[in-house]
Amino acid sequence: MYDENEESSILGTVIAVSLCKKHTFSKENQEIIRLVKGLGVEGDAHFGSTVKHRSRVAQNPNQRNLRQVHLIQNELFEELADHFTIKPGQMGENITTLGINLLKLPTDTILSIGESAIIKVTGLRNPCAQIDHFKPGLLKAVLDKDSDGNLIRKAGIMGVILQSGEVKPGDTIRVELPPKPFKKLERV
Repeated sequence: MYDENEESSILGTVIAVSLCKKHTFSKENQEIIRLVKGLGVEGDAHFGSTVKHRSRVAQNPNQRNLRQVHLIQNELFEELADHFTIKPGQMGENITTLGINLLKLPTDTILSIGESAIIKVTGLRNPCAQIDHFKPGLLKAVLDKDSDGNLIRKAGIMGVILQSGEVKPGDTIRVELPPKPFKKLERV
């Protein structure tokens, strides 16, 4: 997690934006996506105020959708490049970023992207077995353990849309850390 003394003016860049109307593992790259306040990525299968992830819908279809938008840092693809060739959107993310260690952000971090879109970070993506159907062995590669034996999930972060706006490759991402004390990201 970012240090308590970390400067709050962290900047990154959008590398790619992706969506898919159907519940498939990978998403198709787009020239632009539209984030809609309280709902998610317009035209994406996970669009809505309540959960759309199939396993969560089966548990309780009335749960609030804390997974309206999925972000992965391009640095993960670089880390995995010795064993896997992965392109933006292929791991199901809507926004592929560069220059921000997304996994170290605290819960409730605000990401302002482009001219008007604002996302509030809700937690970590919990990778499931579907990831091995995409590329065998990838699930193990995106899970790790820290020195204390705690599980590290590297498959990206999730968020909700606080302000609507369009997002496209090349857009700047501005990070606003929440008030201290920071809360570590947990799976959502």
